[in-house]
Formats: sequence, structure tokens, C-alpha cells
Amino acid sequence: MAEDLEEIRQEKIESLKESDDTEQAPASRSAPVHIESQAHLQEVVAEGGVVLVDFYADWCGPCKMIEPTLETLAADTAATIAKVDVDEHQQLAAEYQVRGVPTLVVYSDGEAVEQFSGVRGEDELRGLIQQYA
Repeated sequence: MAEDLEEIRQEKIESLKESDDTEQAPASRSAPVHIESQAHLQEVVAEGGVVLVDFYADWCGPCKMIEPTLETLAADTAATIAKVDVDEHQQLAAEYQVRGVPTLVVYSDGEAVEQFSGVRGEDELRGLIQQYA
């Protein structure tokens, strides 16, 4: 599986390099970004485009279930996937009124446009990313 993800990442990097469209949305990262602080989250969101923030906990079963979906979306969509560990960043989770995990927040061009809790399927999340791209 790691080899498959690496191959997808390389293909994504090559396609971004080949693109001549300068009006394109900012390039996303090919793997989820682990947020280290409020400032780091603000920096990632400020880069623009679609950012899907996953508030999760290591002990959370549903969070583990959604992890492969988020990795896939990071690798093959234009969105940036950001992960916030609610145990490490309790104050940040409180700021976003996270009451349960996983909680997902969708940003489009720096503004929060959706927030919901619970596991969502890949098709639904991909649709949200496309909707706001």
C-alpha cells in the first residue's frame, strides 16, 4: 500500500509540474499535514484552496476508520488534508467547538464553509472538495 501511495504522489507531482495553467488553485500536499499549533493551522488554511481539517484522537475507532480515506483524498485531490490531534491540542479543539471525534471542517479560500462530526464516505468527502474547489 505504501508503494501505491508513493506512486500516486509521484504522478500527482508530475502532473502539477506539467500544468501550464497559472490560474489554477494552490497546489495541495500529497499527504495529510499534522497541525502543530493554532498558528500552523492558520498558515495552512491561508494558503487557499480547499482545506479539510480532521479533528481526531488516536484512541478513536471511527477516526482510524476514516484515516485511509483522508490519505487517499490527500494523494489524489487538490485539497489539503490537515489533522489536529484533540488530545495534544485541546484548546484548539475547544475553539472549534469540537464535541466529538472525528469532526471535519471544510475551508474554501480561507473561510470555514462546512463543519460536521462522524465518519463520512470517500464519495461524499470527494464531492465536498469538488463543490468548493
